[in-house]
Amino acid sequence: MTGRPVTVRGGAAPAGLLLAVAAAAWVWVVTRRDGMPAMPGTMGLGLAAFLAVWTLMTAAMMLPGTAPVAALYTRTITAHRMPRVIVFTAAYLLVWAAAGVPAYALAAGLGRAGGLPAATGTAVAAAVFFVGGVYQLTPLKDRCLAKCRSPVGQLLRYASYPGRSRDLRAGVHHGGFCLGCCWSLMVLLAAFGVMNLWAMVVLTAVITAEKLAPAGHLIARLVGIASIALAVAVFWFPELAPGLTGGGMAGM
Repeated sequence: MTGRPVTVRGGAAPAGLLLAVAAAAWVWVVTRRDGMPAMPGTMGLGLAAFLAVWTLMTAAMMLPGTAPVAALYTRTITAHRMPRVIVFTAAYLLVWAAAGVPAYALAAGLGRAGGLPAATGTAVAAAVFFVGGVYQLTPLKDRCLAKCRSPVGQLLRYASYPGRSRDLRAGVHHGGFCLGCCWSLMVLLAAFGVMNLWAMVVLTAVITAEKLAPAGHLIARLVGIASIALAVAVFWFPELAPGLTGGGMAGM
């Protein structure tokens, strides 16, 4: 089951809210990135600062593709819609914030490749590209992407959640599927550079297209194949992975 992308004929206000939050996060990223340390890995940030930056980045990159789901979720709510959608969205982002902890550990470990011989950094970059690319082709990726593209069944399940924790549980549950769908794309930032603006823009476009475009599953597979190809090409062109090989594009 590949699932059809979600379409919504209502809920413009919740979708607009998520897009506004995403736009604000993008403004922060664009205006503050020049002040970030030009370093690989964690960019010299401590865990708390890294998690703050990570959460803003994921809000910028994930919310555009999640806005239609939030709008559809609104249609399962009969009262106090906007506050409850805010809770749903906050819970969704909480999942990505929590994912920032292993992301920090991974970035710290991979950042050490910058101080190693160039060949080692290139090999690490190839491994990052390969792992991310292979996951794009797995059944688990397909399943998580199907839940993100066609969440109606999940929304019916959320409607059965009792009590005031419903919106929190629904946001965390959907965020878990989104994390399962997109971690393989986010991990590529380790190779491209965590604050590489152009890489963020391209990956955001890929994430949104995977979730919303009619050919989203095909796009996911093509990206996986391209990532595996990068795993090979980086040995000849180390500048393809400036975040791990010290190329000049990491801060772009």
